[in-house]
Amino acid sequence: MTRRLAEVAKKVGVSEATVSRVLNGKAGVSEATREAVLTALDVLGYERPTQLRGERARLVGLVLPELQNPIFPAFAEVVGGALAQQGFTPVLCTRTVGGISEADYVDLLLQQQVSGVVFAGGLYTQTGVVHGHYVRLVERRLPTVLVNAAADHWDFPRVSCDDTIALEQALGHLRALGHQRIGLVVGPADHMPSIRKLEAFRAAGGELVEHTMHSLEGGHAAALKLVRQDVTGIVCGSDPLALGAIRAARRAGRRVPQDVSVVGYDDSALMTCVDPPLTTVRQPIEAMGRAAVELLVSQIEGAAVATGELLFEPELVVRSSTGRVGVPVA
Repeated sequence: MTRRLAEVAKKVGVSEATVSRVLNGKAGVSEATREAVLTALDVLGYERPTQLRGERARLVGLVLPELQNPIFPAFAEVVGGALAQQGFTPVLCTRTVGGISEADYVDLLLQQQVSGVVFAGGLYTQTGVVHGHYVRLVERRLPTVLVNAAADHWDFPRVSCDDTIALEQALGHLRALGHQRIGLVVGPADHMPSIRKLEAFRAAGGELVEHTMHSLEGGHAAALKLVRQDVTGIVCGSDPLALGAIRAARRAGRRVPQDVSVVGYDDSALMTCVDPPLTTVRQPIEAMGRAAVELLVSQIEGAAVATGELLFEPELVVRSSTGRVGVPVA
């Protein structure tokens, strides 16, 4: 008990006597200090006293599908900073193959009495599948926000980048450069953001499509099929897919962008440093992350929040991986 008091007091920057007053439910402690002590208790892994277990911690779960795609660490940084400004501590939960599942993370977060959860790229992006852990969140009425979720069947506030506009920007850019034979590389066929991009591609007259896993290797395999069909332009559903497409073009003996132009999606970190610097469609991560936190905090504070989808407009960023058809690049 003494060790616990000392550790929590050091974490918060208050006296052990103050920590003791909070844990024993005594008066004479400000609400801000009280919340800070309870949060420190959760962060350090100590159980709350029985009389305090019914209260939610000032912890917020941030559930991501991976950290290999640089867009997810960037999003975590934005959300984490915005949460800290509101007095909350983010708990990062990242799925791994063969590791802890998204459902397991939800169970752990519920056990920790978190104040809310923000999901990015979660399993809700799968069509035709009802995942039980989202049902539990609805039943608990736990404040929750979904990012990039074309999931009308879930009664949660949602923040998304407009996939239709993103595809139109990329396709319009390539066509303005004279490309007519253009292929599309996107994620699995049941992935809603990919479905949205595909629908926009079809609506614009596109025909050549390859579905693959979200990875550089997946982009390489899918783009190689398109290169063998003599495309001169490839639009990709993520930056890692685009990097795989560039590698595929080169291994097929094609030059980028002289023979094949490639457009990515996200504008994640270091895309200015790859060879060639990647033309991509930028997600407004800063604005989206802050909007997600605002929606979450509003729910936590008991305000009514619309459960519709907030769509943010992307921005085409032109670099050196795209060029005019048949025009040598100096």
